[in-house]
This record gives sequence, structure tokens and C-alpha cells, in this order.
Amino acid sequence: MSVNPVEQPVLDAIANRWSPYRFEAKEVEDEKLLCLLEAARWAASSFNDQPWSWIIARRQDHDDFQRMLGCLMEANRAWASQAGALIVTVIRNSFEYNGKPNRVALHDVGQAAAHLALQAASIGLQVHQMAGVNLSAICQEYAVPEGYSPQTAIAIGYPDTSEPVTDPGRELQKREEGSRRRKPLRDQVFARSWGSPAEFVN
Repeated sequence: MSVNPVEQPVLDAIANRWSPYRFEAKEVEDEKLLCLLEAARWAASSFNDQPWSWIIARRQDHDDFQRMLGCLMEANRAWASQAGALIVTVIRNSFEYNGKPNRVALHDVGQAAAHLALQAASIGLQVHQMAGVNLSAICQEYAVPEGYSPQTAIAIGYPDTSEPVTDPGRELQKREEGSRRRKPLRDQVFARSWGSPAEFVN
């Protein structure tokens, strides 16, 4: 996979991050998983509440891995089965310090997941984040308590950049090699009024 076509100088991890559908079917070292989780731990959050939790299943723990794989939507199971580890993200719905609803918990877990993804890209791993999960199955399988909500899943591993030899592999490769486009900044950065691009963006 080539470097992302960024238009401004950014961190290497940002330029090199992508979301593979094909992983090498091998374990991810525990020290690297800890490195990713430590990066996520230092994400900013409202009131430093850190409303995220992670449920993780390592490839080498076969039964645990299969159990988590079963909580993914069927369309994600085949390719995610090659990952070195799977994670389910969970948010606490209320602030710990006052018990009031935390309307930015999703924002905060997103920041933490982004930290994790960029750290992965910086050490030779990649992650693929998924919305396609069975939320009720996660709650049941992992006894997620009241007041907490599972959100997404993350596949972590070493991307498989070899030439695929099967039709499913070729199809996944096509998805990986699709155009990597982003909206121009002028469509996202406004000043003075909604829809009016800031003068300094192209």
C-alpha cells in the first residue's frame, strides 16, 4: 500500500495509516499490543474522564478469539479471522465524577482509537475499525454492565501485502487498493458562516 496522498506535511504515522482487509495470519507480540493500548490511554477526554474500555482477544487464545469473532457481523468475520488480535470498544455512558450523561463519550473513545491506530502504523502494524458488530451479542458474551455500551470492533495485525491466490483474496485486495480520497479542506473548514470556506484553505 502506498503512502496516503496527503497535501500538507503531517506525521509519518498519519500518512502511512490505512485499513487493510488482508492480514498475515500471525500473532501480534504482547509488547506491541501494550504499546498500542498505552497510546490510547493518553488520549484527551472531557474532564479527563477516560470513558473508554477495551475487550481484547489475542489470536493465540483460540477460544477467546473465536468468541469475539462471533460477535462481528458475518461480512467481517472471514477477513477479520486473519488478524493478530481483535478489540471491542466500550464506552461508559455517564461521567464518573458526577454521574451525569456524557454526551462526548463517543468523541473520546474515537480519539483513543485514533491514537491506537496511529501508534500501530508507526510500529509496522495496521488496524481496521468496524461498525459491523452485534451489540447485543457483545453485551451477552462479555456481561457488559448497565451504564456501559459497546460500540465498534478493531482488527489489529500485520498487513498481508502478498499477491492473493484466491478469488476472495483478490476481491479484498481490490477493496484495499481503491481510491484513497478525502474531501478537500474547503468543504470542511468554514469561517464567518456555515458553508463559507476559511480564506486560508485551498
